[in-house]
Formats: sequence, C-alpha cells, structure tokens
Amino acid sequence: MTDPWLRLVLADGVGNTSLLRLLTAFGSPEAVLASGRSALMLHLSAAQCDALLGEPDAAAVDAAQAWLAQPGNSLMTLADDDYPKTLLEIADPPAVLYCKGRRDLLKQPGFGIVGSRNATPQGVRDAEAFAHALSDAGLTIISGLALGIDAAAHRGGLAGAGSSVAIVGTGLDRVYPARNKALAHQLVENGLIVSEFALGTPPLPGHFPRRNRLISGLSLGVLVVEAAPDSGSLITARVATEQGRDVFAIPGSIHSPLARGCHALIKQGAKLVESAADILDELAWPQRLTPPSLPEHSTDPVLDALDGAPVTVDTLAQRTGLTLEALSAKLLALELDGRIASLPGGRYQKIH
Repeated sequence: MTDPWLRLVLADGVGNTSLLRLLTAFGSPEAVLASGRSALMLHLSAAQCDALLGEPDAAAVDAAQAWLAQPGNSLMTLADDDYPKTLLEIADPPAVLYCKGRRDLLKQPGFGIVGSRNATPQGVRDAEAFAHALSDAGLTIISGLALGIDAAAHRGGLAGAGSSVAIVGTGLDRVYPARNKALAHQLVENGLIVSEFALGTPPLPGHFPRRNRLISGLSLGVLVVEAAPDSGSLITARVATEQGRDVFAIPGSIHSPLARGCHALIKQGAKLVESAADILDELAWPQRLTPPSLPEHSTDPVLDALDGAPVTVDTLAQRTGLTLEALSAKLLALELDGRIASLPGGRYQKIH
C-alpha cells in the first residue's frame, strides 16, 4: 500500500501551496484521500482532483519506495516530531522534505552562508574560514551546494563540530552541479542533503529561489560573502529579512563587482562583519571563539602592494618600482607558493 504522504506529493500538478491548503482543511493525508470529489473541489482545480483521486504513477511510487529503502534516506513530513520548528515559522513550509544523511542535524541551530558561484579565491577562503569557525562554535552551516561560496561554506562546516546541511533545487537522486559530486558524498556521510522536490526533478531555474527560502528558514541568520548586484544570494538575503532572520555581509573593495551586492545589503541594514566573532556577538551565541593570532607584517614589497582588492600588473609596477620582468617573475613565484591568486583581466589578489 502506498504511503498517503507519497500519494499526495506525487500527485501531478498538486504543488506545495495546494498541499498545505488540503492539510489545513482536512487535517491529514489519510483524510484528504478519503474525501470525495465535491469536498476536494473546494480547494483544488478539476485537473488536480483527477490527479489526486486517480491511480498514482506506479513507476514514481516504486522509485520513491526503493530510494527510501536505502540506508540514510528518509521522507520528513509536517506531522513528524522532528520537523524543524524554524520552518514552521515561514509562510510556506514544505509539506515534505526528502533527506539523505544525518537527519538529526535539522534539530540543531543552523546558520546560512551564501554567495557568488564565481567567487574570488579570497572569497572562497573567507567563506570556508567563517563556516569552520561558526561550525566549531556549535552552529550547523546551511547552504545550497552551488559552486563557489556555497561549496566553500559546506567544506568549512564539515570541518567543524556543527557539520553542514545542503538544501538543493533538484531531486536527491541527482547531484547538481556535477562538479560537486565528491562534496555531496561527504555531506551524505557526515552531514545532510535536503530537498522538497521529488526524485527525478531536474535543475529548473524556478526551483532555486524556492530552495533559497529554506536556507534562510532553517537559519538563525544568513551571511553573504560575495555577491554581484544581480546575484541570487540577494534573494536569499531578502527572504531572510522577510522571515525575521538576521542578515550579515562581508564588505569588499569598492572596485570589485562581487562586493557591490554586499555593500547594497549593508546600506539596506545588513550587519557588516569582519570576523565570525562579530556574528556570534550579534546572535548572543553562548560559545565564544579563541581569537586568532594576528599575522606578521609582510616584508615582501609585492605582497605589501596587494592591499586586498584585485590589482593589475601595471598598478603593482607603479607601487613597487620593479621592472615588469622582475615583477612577473616575483608574481609567478608567489602564485606557485600559494600566497597570491591570478584573476581574469591580468589582475592579482593576495590570499590571506
């Protein structure tokens, strides 16, 4: 016999808003399925009634049941005791969540970290460092498994005590993007991957804004590390504000396009942060961090000339007084040593 929750979520054309309306009206999936067409028509279209009252898609049901039979896989529903209380606070909580990995992490306090897919090397390092520190302080790091900042946040979260949860915009029988397959496996082993979308769901553009509301919904606050003015991370920040969550942003160079989204957020009231301790202080989080020792001042003229913002070779030549030949050799040595990164457009940035 098909699980009543599966019957509901696999009914073609019956989305989450309709499911919430039905559950509010009838109280349970069993009561919904036991209702007649006339009662359902008060809440659904004719096509939705046909889908709900007809025979379920046998192939979809079999695939879901086979997936749920695998170790670590489960379907979390609104009726479950461990359904996250923070999600019950948002306007449209998902009726069900497909979970793969450590489901218990959804009971822990979470913190969201998001940002650009095309992050700078410094942005990636910042995201990973902040995530690691906040995870060690006892927060579970929530992000979206995208390239760039999201992936760095997950790595940092997994490295700390609080671990990490990925909220994705596809079915859990696929990994998107494919380049994060190894990271997804680490999350399954030591963290958690969650989706409200049925198995087989492809990465459609409209799914990612819906995914973003869950990242913020599961979090006490959200940190934006790097974001262009049109970044999807700003959607997450806006939704977080609407949900009553704190929004934080790391400032950057006025010359960097990836800092403009963060600067816009700060102008709109997001909290400017320079360290993980700033976030913990704002959250009044009980566990404190050990402050890191300050790095010694560099005696290398090229490193000293790199002030944090990406810089061109011509600007470095002016600042250091080195010839282009000598400067190019020095830049190559520093890059091979992992102390600087080369960026598009012939620019360089120091890696702290």
